[in-house]
Amino acid sequence: MSIRAVFFDLGGVIVRTEHQAPRQRLAAQFGMDYEDIEKLVFGGGANNSAARASVGEITEQEHWLNVMKALKLPASDVARVREEFFGGDIIDRNLLEFMRSLKPKRKVGAISNAWDGLRAYMEREKFADVFDSIVISAEIKVAKPAEKIYRIALEQLQVEPNEAVFVDDMPANIEACEKIGMKGILFTDAESVLKQLKAIL
Repeated sequence: MSIRAVFFDLGGVIVRTEHQAPRQRLAAQFGMDYEDIEKLVFGGGANNSAARASVGEITEQEHWLNVMKALKLPASDVARVREEFFGGDIIDRNLLEFMRSLKPKRKVGAISNAWDGLRAYMEREKFADVFDSIVISAEIKVAKPAEKIYRIALEQLQVEPNEAVFVDDMPANIEACEKIGMKGILFTDAESVLKQLKAIL
């Protein structure tokens, strides 16, 4: 069975924190470590707010207000803190160009555990058009590694699991997609992923 669709995770694959200094500086302002501020924004900090935002129980804005509360800052500081927190992130335009090159022969999809602001961000940064389908956990209220999120993505592109490849930076998400018959590639760096993808395709 040949590969008809390639799915990509976003955070940690296409959008990556390449420069740690901005986040380090932000952590230092609050007498925290880099890991602490990451845990607060992405992990179990602030009443598990990040996880709840990932499945659409609360909005991204509400999540950031919870982070502000935890940092004892006024709501008016959200934009500044968010900007500093993501200040070291890059969008891998080479990977996006590769995805564009796959079309129209193959379909390209995104499967992301993300808050409800992701789609607008992708449109703002002008790369939403690369994807034939974008599945965001906050919108469908289910997150990886649950089987359902992969099924929805496959359905949207009208492909069978064995006709699809998925690239993600989390081993648990790769295991989950392989369990239902998709081919998984664990992202370590862009170069090796491109090599593996070209070999499969």
